[in-house]
Amino acid sequence: MNAPEKPAAMAAPPSAEPRLTSLSHGGGCGCKIAPGVLSEILKGTAAMPVPKELLVGIETADDAAVYQLNDEQALIATTDFFMPIVDDPHDFGRIAATNAISDVYAMGGRPILALALVGMPINVLSTTTIGRILEGGASVCRAAGIPVAGGHTIDSVEAIYGLVALGLVHPKHVKRNADARAGDVLVLGKPIGVGVMSAALKKGRLSDAGYAQMIASTTKLNTPGPDLAQLDGVHAITDVTGFGLAGHALEMARGAGCEVQLDWPAVPQLEGVRALAAEGLVTGASGRNWAGYGADVALPAGFAAEDRALLTDPQTSGGLLVACAPEALDAVLAVFARHGFAQAAVVGRVRAAARAGVTVTA
Repeated sequence: MNAPEKPAAMAAPPSAEPRLTSLSHGGGCGCKIAPGVLSEILKGTAAMPVPKELLVGIETADDAAVYQLNDEQALIATTDFFMPIVDDPHDFGRIAATNAISDVYAMGGRPILALALVGMPINVLSTTTIGRILEGGASVCRAAGIPVAGGHTIDSVEAIYGLVALGLVHPKHVKRNADARAGDVLVLGKPIGVGVMSAALKKGRLSDAGYAQMIASTTKLNTPGPDLAQLDGVHAITDVTGFGLAGHALEMARGAGCEVQLDWPAVPQLEGVRALAAEGLVTGASGRNWAGYGADVALPAGFAAEDRALLTDPQTSGGLLVACAPEALDAVLAVFARHGFAQAAVVGRVRAAARAGVTVTA
């Protein structure tokens, strides 16, 4: 029998190569431009004519574009890419691919193919390392049942990898982030805390068990999406990524013109992340997120700094956030359970309000 491999969290790159995370100024979905800055950038863009076939565009910052092809099919198109969140090349590829494909599932669709987006510092990283990144992404695509049918590569200062992901959905089953209704309950499919764990990893403070937990979460495909979309009582779906739970809940609230109330004690967290956050192991994106949308988030008195950091923690390949009628809740939880999402939990509700926003209760 071969000797056991060194734990993944402790694995080192070849001695001639730097750690992948040392090449990036930010990792995973923490690389996203802050929401306030993004709004400022986009406000001056010229409005484009919108064809009637475009069922979902940029108007509500949804997870993907959706274009109706015929009475039975609509095409979902999305792209996502980022810099390394971990040092293991294969794991980096897996995480990036899982994250990109998630947007198809979040719209209620099934992926059909992917294109690879690759930017690598070819004078710094070996072809072996770059190949392992691509193989990691390809392994996830195989698990999703789709081919990597092409792509584009460039020589880049920082390592960048991701996918264009395409999918199909019946036009009647498209689930936007903007269609929640007053009275809906909210279900979150995965625990939060990926950003905190990535910060701990970069500073050498994440245990092997923590790393394993992080990889298990970020490489778990959000396959419940299509089945959830076919439930009559499911009104809205999004996935929680770079803007954190509060940010994506706020997008849902604004789209519906309602208040989203988050029950903080009910929100599932990766084991140990609150303690890490209390030690200051948080991403810069968490603070930028709060600066961008904190004015529209009401916190309870005495809400701890580490809790606020987790509330805005950028999730890479995070869970689906589902708004459903109360009578559909059992069916929603059953779908999550059938797909192996044991930590899916009710985390809040949607309420009628004069002003859209998020209120956190403790």
